[in-house]
Amino acid sequence: MKALILSGGKGTRLRPLTYTGAKQLVPVANKPILWYGIESIVAAGVTDIGIIISPETGEEVKAKTGNGDRFGANITYILQNEPAGLAHAVKIARPFLGDSPFVMYLGDNLIQNELGHFLTDFKEQHMDALIMLRPVPNPTAFGVAQVDAQGRVLHLVEKPKVPPSNLALVGIYFFANTIHEAIDRIQPSARGELEITDAIQDLINHQSHVEARQIEGWWLDTGKKDDLLEANQIVLDTCLQSEMLGEVDSQSQISGRVKIGSGSKLINCTVRGPVVIGEDCHLENCFIGPYSSVADQVTLIDADLEHSVILKGAKVVGIHQRIVDSVIGQRAQLKLAPQRPKALRFMIGDDSQIELS
Repeated sequence: MKALILSGGKGTRLRPLTYTGAKQLVPVANKPILWYGIESIVAAGVTDIGIIISPETGEEVKAKTGNGDRFGANITYILQNEPAGLAHAVKIARPFLGDSPFVMYLGDNLIQNELGHFLTDFKEQHMDALIMLRPVPNPTAFGVAQVDAQGRVLHLVEKPKVPPSNLALVGIYFFANTIHEAIDRIQPSARGELEITDAIQDLINHQSHVEARQIEGWWLDTGKKDDLLEANQIVLDTCLQSEMLGEVDSQSQISGRVKIGSGSKLINCTVRGPVVIGEDCHLENCFIGPYSSVADQVTLIDADLEHSVILKGAKVVGIHQRIVDSVIGQRAQLKLAPQRPKALRFMIGDDSQIELS
């Protein structure tokens, strides 16, 4: 069994953050989104992993994620020169996949469910494909499946105007090697891409064994700022464990579940968890409210924030109004001019410098 993780694409919905980096490396609770998928796959017992990368961000993904040693995996990187569809990604990964069955995982998805029991069902029942589904209130925005009472998939359609159900395709699929023949039979869609939904529908049309399972825990697509903040909140709520490796002075107050990385120093700060603070940070005269993630090497002085994500190397100084629902990019600098505005709300890209007046 192998795995294929898709970590290409341009991440247009998360710009400006993704002008300078891969969307799959944007952190949730101070860990790249991509790594959650790798860890989930390895936990299911699959350690031979191919990662699809793009020319724009591939080198960054490789440098950040490495050869897989940190995860107990062996990672092979596969370049997709153009975003020509999910089925195209499978097609170019054929030399890596060979005739092995595999799990395909979209690298900007997060799910709560473990994959192990889905993998067991897929193997024991000798399926050609197993897809993950989740009821959604807006099925027109997703690939949608129609299934029978036994869980067999009858029909798939991509972003239908009149959905046959409210069951959206989650970005996780299990495939036998028969998927390659299906991909060879399909044609590009109207948008010029080889759609994985078309390939799965081709399997169905050829009477192959295609089933679906509904996931029960949370499913998060981190493609937009508010989705990213929601993912950060849910992961902090469900996964964070307190750990104090940094230095906290006697004037600071820490409550709730808070994780502080080594080399970080807090001076006269109030922190109310769940909050994660990375390594080598300097926080002084700050309030850090719930559902905030502060990455490594961040400087916060005279700042007040909650429900926000601050990326590596950012600096926020002298912001006395509370910053909420914000994402501040790597190495961004945010400071306040003498005359202060009444309310603040940001999405700030990497290397930005902003002065409020």
